[in-house]
Amino acid sequence: MDFLPVFMQLNGRDCLVVGGGEVASRKAALLIDAGATVHVRAPELSDSLQNSLAEGRIQHRAGEFEAADVNGMTLVIAATDDAAVNAAVHAAATAQQTPVNVVDDPDLCTFIMPSIVDRSPVIAAVSTGGSSPVLARMIRSRLETMIPSAYGRLAKMTADFRDQVKARFDKPADRRIFWEHILQGSVAEMVFAGRDEEAVKVIQQTLDSPDAVQGDVGEVYLVGGGPGDPDLLT
Repeated sequence: MDFLPVFMQLNGRDCLVVGGGEVASRKAALLIDAGATVHVRAPELSDSLQNSLAEGRIQHRAGEFEAADVNGMTLVIAATDDAAVNAAVHAAATAQQTPVNVVDDPDLCTFIMPSIVDRSPVIAAVSTGGSSPVLARMIRSRLETMIPSAYGRLAKMTADFRDQVKARFDKPADRRIFWEHILQGSVAEMVFAGRDEEAVKVIQQTLDSPDAVQGDVGEVYLVGGGPGDPDLLT
């Protein structure tokens, strides 16, 4: 494993994007979605970045990149079509031990940005370590069909009950059993069918039930497989 997969908290953190084109715009949009304070350093901005600037979603400093631009930044992304500028961004960021991503140049990256499936707060990330971005996008496309948007609503719904569940069950094992029952049962089916209010009521009713955990504990039987032939299970 060449890279450690992590999710970074960027809410309110200063992040720098160097570049004013569409690639820079896409990277800035991801940072904005993560709640970062996005600074864009570029002589000119694309139409989409101009719109973001007009909406107050980014801060723009016109002109060419300078090493001092990295000061105080939580992370830096170089998204220009100038190899010399990208190398300068990498050098300035690494000198300050600031995480840096240089688009389409894994050798100059101290972190990489994966292809993501966004079902907030559920996020699935796919990376090939920079070796094959096209393959990562193909895998992401498959995951998008497997993870419907309802998973995001389901996750938000369970978050609303976390404190109640912790208060109801002292043991982590009991909380796990409760959530497994909720997420694998009718509640999930209701959310996928758009019946969110009904699902909330079922969660509350289950939580209020005196046997919310005990009733879900089953039995395990030891099965002998003999030599491995499925017809010889005992």
